Amino acid sequence: MANTVLVTGGTGYVAGWCIVELLKRGYDVRTTVRSAAKEASVRAAVTTQIDPGARLSFVHADLLKDDNWDKAVAGCAYVLHVASPIGAAQTKDADDFVRPAREGALRVLRAAAKAGVKRVVMTSSCGAATPTKLGVNTVSDETTWSDPVAQRQDHYRLSKTLSERASWEFMTSAEGRGTEFVTLLPSGVFGPVLTMDGLGSVQFIQRLIDGRLPRVPNVGLNIIDVRDLAVAHVDAMTAPGAAGQRLIVSGDFMWMKDIAAAVKAKLGAKGDKVPTKELPDWVVGVGANFSHALKTLKPLIRRSHRFSSEKARKVIGLKTRPAVETVVECAESLL
Repeated sequence: MANTVLVTGGTGYVAGWCIVELLKRGYDVRTTVRSAAKEASVRAAVTTQIDPGARLSFVHADLLKDDNWDKAVAGCAYVLHVASPIGAAQTKDADDFVRPAREGALRVLRAAAKAGVKRVVMTSSCGAATPTKLGVNTVSDETTWSDPVAQRQDHYRLSKTLSERASWEFMTSAEGRGTEFVTLLPSGVFGPVLTMDGLGSVQFIQRLIDGRLPRVPNVGLNIIDVRDLAVAHVDAMTAPGAAGQRLIVSGDFMWMKDIAAAVKAKLGAKGDKVPTKELPDWVVGVGANFSHALKTLKPLIRRSHRFSSEKARKVIGLKTRPAVETVVECAESLL
């Protein structure tokens, strides 16, 4: 069992690629799903890249319940805590996001520490390292912590900030101190999909392709390929210098209009619905009064804020492929 790694939330976009990367490197993988009904779809998704055979096993566990977490971590050398429940899309209650993320993380960490797991790598987000005021060309690194008060309208990023804070507090307490801990903070995650379930940030590309986004706002994204992110998780699991570190995992910055142009150019006739026109800034400003999605975009208009991955490149040897390649392959796999 010393070669076994637990990956939480096996149905997730990032978790699926982490499972693939671990299997490719010879590890046995145990993953959590909420019910037996999910097992076949996870196995099918992973099998598109590698035959897991008997090296992939499942435990039924829910981040909001104590049941089976001791069983999930038993005998595991490492844990990749990738799962983070996303509340109902239209919910107005921040607690629907924050409570599952924070309580779930602490459940996993408590079980891992109790079981004597060597190291836990937890997926946080660049949303937990974003300054309150974004300049036109500002850069942040791992020393930056987001202000929860400023994030009160952005429930997902708020949940990432508060769950990471709580996790560091626990892992530096007497109860968690025997297990090493690393947090990875990815930027916008794109790249090929293994399944159409749990798409997360990839939904932006999906909306470009199917025409649900008729115009693109003057907003940019820091992009990380999901495959590079999976490699980073596995490297952070064993890299000697990674223990006790926050590591931003991010690649190129791209404006949304450039993403749309790259996807449209590559897809040819299949990309005829991809928009080329920009959404006027004033429309975002007015729409922010009525739309939660536009409200989160408003502070980002014409702000090319970047996240530095220099630390991750030194500590775990992070390598990132060109963002254009990532978004185009993401679009092709969605089709």
